[in-house]
Amino acid sequence: MIKSEYPIEILLGMDYYSTGSRGTGGILKKSPEDFRVNELYGDIKMSGGPYLICELEKTNWDLQRAVREISKVLGVSHRRISWAGTKDKRAVTKQLISIYGINEEQIANIRIKDISLKTVGRANSQISLGELKGNSFGITISDIGTEDPSPVLEEVTSFATAGNIPNYFGIQRFGATRPVTHLTGFEILKGDFREAVKTYISFSCGHEPEDTETARKHYRDCEDAKETLAIMPTHLRYELAMLHHLVEKPGDYEGALKVTPPKLLSMFVSAAQSWVFNKALSRRLEIGGLDEPFVGDRIIFEGGREDVVTEENIRTARVHMKRGRCVPAIFMPGSEDFKPAGETDIYIAELLEEAGIGIESFRRASEVTETAFRGASRAAAIRADLGWKVSGDKIDLEFSLSPGTYATTICREIMKTDPEKMI
Repeated sequence: MIKSEYPIEILLGMDYYSTGSRGTGGILKKSPEDFRVNELYGDIKMSGGPYLICELEKTNWDLQRAVREISKVLGVSHRRISWAGTKDKRAVTKQLISIYGINEEQIANIRIKDISLKTVGRANSQISLGELKGNSFGITISDIGTEDPSPVLEEVTSFATAGNIPNYFGIQRFGATRPVTHLTGFEILKGDFREAVKTYISFSCGHEPEDTETARKHYRDCEDAKETLAIMPTHLRYELAMLHHLVEKPGDYEGALKVTPPKLLSMFVSAAQSWVFNKALSRRLEIGGLDEPFVGDRIIFEGGREDVVTEENIRTARVHMKRGRCVPAIFMPGSEDFKPAGETDIYIAELLEEAGIGIESFRRASEVTETAFRGASRAAAIRADLGWKVSGDKIDLEFSLSPGTYATTICREIMKTDPEKMI
């Protein structure tokens, strides 16, 4: 295990790599074709019905924007379209979507650059998160800085097979170029909507164009919505929407938050939970890695069954973990009662207390966002069968992961490079 040297990773709680090799370096997503994702599903019943199920393949498209464009061409509300998972923008992705009340001929007539739609059947219910069983990845790392990356790849493959790769939430969860979502979420949890709006509009990390940085600084300094609206770049639609609302309804900061899409609004709070998870996972690695259970650990089995390690069952837990039947888990607290079970849980409780956040904070946030944040356990480690091939200064990877697990976390262990080269 070695410590990350990159400030943005430390900021987001991603303190460690589990492997000890130096890393290959390189560039991820040099082109969209270097990052290929296919969703994996359970049994979707195509028994006829009002929902047309289509395979959507897109290249270098944000999913929300792609859905809006498809709905525009079809002449229907984007709310008729549903999906199971949100995929990376800079990638080639394949996934199923469902569209209510549309026929096959309408789909066949769609012509959108770098978007392909193919009808696969009809169903009585829409595609939802429950159908998603995982994602398969084909990834190319380019311009590696190691003549022979085989030792690195062999080490990471060994750790992945054993389930010892830390299951961090990736930088994308917090904002790839501007990690602001969790900071906004913490202010929502505190009930300080004014500060939440100010944080989202004005937070800067110094990597945006000069006119954007200027507009953010102006709002940070004076909080004048009308003046900032006049200089905010037009492509920043969520910031513009918040500012427009504040010009029309000065002081209504909760309303300004609610002009953002519901999924983004809920993402603010879930990103705060994700930051807590990352911090707790780093603490768990400091305590003793991921390959041995400790008394007080939460463990999660394939299929989702959970347990807590005790003095009485720790030997059994060791056997299950060694045989790949379970991995350590970390509980991301929410609105339900949270009783610390072990050292990692105690650390989480301390983080929340320091931030002034409790169960009631999540309950209030649920009312604002209209999303339940009950709390849930998440595996602390990634287990995967990693296939790889080296061609000159490129590495080709193939593997599959469960839903909500970041492929970039595997790549991070291999590359150990500046996160800006992985966006």
